[in-house]
Amino acid sequence: MPVKKAAGTGARRPKKPIASPPLGSEKMDDVRKLCHPHAHMSHLHRTHTPCCGGFAKKLLVTFVGILLVYMIVYVGTLIRNEIKAYDYIGMSDRMERTIMVDAVGTVEVKPDVATLRMGVTTQADTVQNAQTENTEKMNALHLRIEALGISRDDVKTTNYDVYPQYDWTAEEGSELAGYEVSQSVMIKMKDTDVAEKVLALAGELGITDVGQLEYIVDDREVYLAEARKDALKKIADKAAVLSRSLGVRFVSIASYDEYEAGGNDYGMGRMFAEVGFGGGSPEPVLEEGLNEISLNVTVSFEIR
Repeated sequence: MPVKKAAGTGARRPKKPIASPPLGSEKMDDVRKLCHPHAHMSHLHRTHTPCCGGFAKKLLVTFVGILLVYMIVYVGTLIRNEIKAYDYIGMSDRMERTIMVDAVGTVEVKPDVATLRMGVTTQADTVQNAQTENTEKMNALHLRIEALGISRDDVKTTNYDVYPQYDWTAEEGSELAGYEVSQSVMIKMKDTDVAEKVLALAGELGITDVGQLEYIVDDREVYLAEARKDALKKIADKAAVLSRSLGVRFVSIASYDEYEAGGNDYGMGRMFAEVGFGGGSPEPVLEEGLNEISLNVTVSFEIR
């Protein structure tokens, strides 16, 4: 007889074989479950360590480490700079070992320019009359100067003045007596031999004011350069003697200074004939001589 199945019990069906997942798919599922625990609710009861959190932690640790290295390098650089700056503290206040050597360079030069001031002062009862007389004499002077080959560009008016003149008496007190007009020019003569002829015009034209005759060197920079070379050569000779005598070595120049010795070294001409103002007079004999251009040079040397 066939055996009857017990009530309530069903016949067991044979289990179907479970298909094997593709190679690697099981591992990928595990990774997805670990990284996304909420993707499969049936696995909530399992305990696991999420891999994404570990990666973020490693990244943070790496970043902190790099930042710490940069901070160490930065602090080290600051400390090094502070130590280096400390080495120079007080050095500016410390007396350097220096020797100062000075010398005067001199060049004698024959003047190539003569200057002379000439002018006229006139008096009259009115300003117009005084100006008229003054202008006539000054215009005559300009014409004669130009005839001697002196350009108008080398004649410069230095003053033109008009003053009232007063007489004083005990009875009337101060009374206006007339007016005085004064005009003068500075004449530059690039040919120094012309100076004698210009001075002779004073007596011929009735020039009342003559002065400030000077013989100068027009281009002084050329001769100042020569004076500088002379001074530096003297300084070099002195430094060599000091180095041998004191047993020191000149290593560098700490400072340099120069100035024209004596300031204004313009030469004055010597006049050997008196200029007459009452009429024609002989040309005065002038000697321009030599001008001395000097430069004082001071050099401070650092020694060891």
